[in-house]
Amino acid sequence: MSQNFRVPWYWFRATFARHRITYLTVVLLVGLVGGLAIASVSAARRTESSFNVFLTSTNPSDMSVFLYAPDLTSMLSRLPLVRHVATASFDLFGFPAGHNGAPAFPPGVVSGNVTEVGTFHDEYVSQDVLAVTAGRRANPNKADEFVTTTLGEHLMKWHVGQIIPMYFYTLAQTQSRDFGTARVHPHERLDMHLVGTVVLNNGVVQDEVDRYPALLIFTPALTRPFTRTVKDYVNYSLQLVHGSRDVSAVEREIIAALPRGTTYTFHATSSVAGQVNRSIEPEAIALGVFGLIAALAALIISAALVARALQNERDDVEVLRALGGDPKMSALARLVGLLGAIVGGAALAVVVAVALSPLAPIGPVRAVYPHNGINMDWSVLGIGFAVIVVGVGAMAVILASRATPRGGGRARKTAVPVGSRAARLLTNAGFPVTSVVGVRFALEPGRERDAVPVRSALFGAVLAVAIVVATLTFGSSLNTLVTHPALYGWNWNYALSSSYTVPPQSTRLLSSDPYVAAWSGYSFPEVQIDGMTVPVLSSALHATVSPPLLSGHAVDAPNEIVLGAATMRELGKHLGETVVGGYGTPKDAPVYVPPVRLTIVGTATLPSVGTAFSLHPSMGTGAIIYNRLEPASMRKFLSSPYPTLNGPAVVFVRLRKGVSREKALASLRKIAAVGNRAFAAVPNGNGAGDNVFVTTVQYPAEIENYRSIGSTPAVLALTLALGAVVSLGLTLTASVRRRRRDLALLRTLGFTRRQLMAALAWQASVAAVIGVIVGIPLGAVLGRWLWTSFARTIFAVPEPTVPIVSVLVVALSALILANVVAALPGRSAARTSTAQILRDQ
Repeated sequence: MSQNFRVPWYWFRATFARHRITYLTVVLLVGLVGGLAIASVSAARRTESSFNVFLTSTNPSDMSVFLYAPDLTSMLSRLPLVRHVATASFDLFGFPAGHNGAPAFPPGVVSGNVTEVGTFHDEYVSQDVLAVTAGRRANPNKADEFVTTTLGEHLMKWHVGQIIPMYFYTLAQTQSRDFGTARVHPHERLDMHLVGTVVLNNGVVQDEVDRYPALLIFTPALTRPFTRTVKDYVNYSLQLVHGSRDVSAVEREIIAALPRGTTYTFHATSSVAGQVNRSIEPEAIALGVFGLIAALAALIISAALVARALQNERDDVEVLRALGGDPKMSALARLVGLLGAIVGGAALAVVVAVALSPLAPIGPVRAVYPHNGINMDWSVLGIGFAVIVVGVGAMAVILASRATPRGGGRARKTAVPVGSRAARLLTNAGFPVTSVVGVRFALEPGRERDAVPVRSALFGAVLAVAIVVATLTFGSSLNTLVTHPALYGWNWNYALSSSYTVPPQSTRLLSSDPYVAAWSGYSFPEVQIDGMTVPVLSSALHATVSPPLLSGHAVDAPNEIVLGAATMRELGKHLGETVVGGYGTPKDAPVYVPPVRLTIVGTATLPSVGTAFSLHPSMGTGAIIYNRLEPASMRKFLSSPYPTLNGPAVVFVRLRKGVSREKALASLRKIAAVGNRAFAAVPNGNGAGDNVFVTTVQYPAEIENYRSIGSTPAVLALTLALGAVVSLGLTLTASVRRRRRDLALLRTLGFTRRQLMAALAWQASVAAVIGVIVGIPLGAVLGRWLWTSFARTIFAVPEPTVPIVSVLVVALSALILANVVAALPGRSAARTSTAQILRDQ
């Protein structure tokens, strides 16, 4: 046994100089391609977890509640499941200094697209820590420093490092009749330093409705003297004892503990994390797919290199056999150097993967990711190293074993050429001899030392085409999703929105507008469903315009409810089951909805609509209910004595087919103007500040990020196609080398160089055609299945699309590229002399 190892080791040392180039080639190709595969899989994992890593680094809250009430910090801190409370006030009134002692009101402030927020009790300082993309964080002990977001900088036309003279006023001053003039002297005048551009931990990827208002964030040193009035608009950020699993219980505790008549709006951090993670999932999937394909390519390329190396050592092994070496010794002699090269290649692959790790993560989190730089994902590195060593090593062992003669006494099996029938058909049909030879080369595996792995070559061609088509199908379906709002809940054209209500004066005009096919009004209450606060769209029964359903039917009766797919999963419910809905507690009466049992009749993809700083419907989150569930006493209490103020919060408008979008939009703007005039006519200024405006599609966070992906699927498909071409080129080159005797015989029989190249072109074309015929439908089916599965995970309407034109381009390109790739080994074979080939054999 020991001799079986000593002799191969000696043989390896004696022949190393002759084979060192082969070993080096194995190390480099296995290392580079394998390293790319490991790096891609590692980057996919890093991208997929990037937001969770970033969120953890900010010491995040688990939930928040927005209240207009006296200071409730102590009350919230005493709740048994609350670990810590941080607060931020929206009753800070600061404006750039204007002329002659009066404040200036920039357009961003007037429109409400920019607002001030003052931090205290740790918010944005040690809890929900701000991520800095330019400059630095403000010193919490300095009243003259502040930060803002990129959008805030853009809207205010400021930049980091700028000093802005600002006036600050108390709440009482802002309510003065002379506010806005020099007659109201500011409580404080400060030269404010904009020291940083920041990103909030819930602002990495946002629903479009959450983008505004942009925040100007001031320090606790400035905030405290200007706040803590009798009632404030305050956002309380809560860290809970058991994290996100306590959210529903704490919501119930807060509702029960709030003073009577207090309105509230909840927001859970887990919903933000879910949105962002869904939005970056396509990029993680793309990287993962690319990594797996690169791994497969590494195995295929390695197999070809190993086969070639074994073929080059055939004469040496025959000498060893002649000297008395048995088959095991001969096989081991072949393997010593190759296995060492494979291990070296695997080690190089790990080094390459680590070197490429700073390129990850990709996507929207990269700008704020806290751990950019070298990353050691030991699980991926270890598994990748093991897969390369075991996978490629096993192939080397199998190939070496099959290539080693087992002795003359053993009967040889007769190999039947599987392509003979196809070649005979072409011959009988009168095809040129070059085409018959090319088909034989493509389909017949050959025998013994002239054997060619045609099955693996054809399988590789099919797999390459299928993967490219599947990638294009996924990319086309992603583009269809982004460009068709109906697939993510917005299956109407426009919406009339208002900060308070859309007046009946506007909605009545919609019914007679020649451009409008249908419209429906909705409100945005928050409802406790089975103890969990859920954002709701409430409307009349049989609404003519409603979000697209994924299953079941719309709300047709008062005791029915349609749930978003994500909300359905959170509640652990199924179609046909019941839930209990309600609002508030008996002490809040008349603002109280007693528990009512509702039957789940459908699931829907919900639009991203509502107001900022609140829980609102989005994609799979939320529900649709009847808008008359509340008792008559609650409706009477909440209604206004002015009819103008008793309308829906939003009106979804669907246009007639074929109408001019420009004319329809102009008509809707006139209808909005009628509503604005109605607001102005409300007595005692009760309609002041309300405006009706026309909005187009409001993108959810997932779609906002998908729109930025752009050409990623096309680049991935192109890269995969390039890998397929390289694989095909290696296969054809190996085939030509293995068929050198056949080529020499053809030259002896009178084949010209042009005929030899034509035969090889036929060989490549047959492989490409088989790849196209089998790979395209296989890829289309795979791509559609992948997209449907993915669409369901993000709660969109699954509508996969196959890009016919792109697929036809793939088919044509496969044929052309196969022939281009075949030209190189064809030229080499045509230039090689017949005498040299026969002498080498």
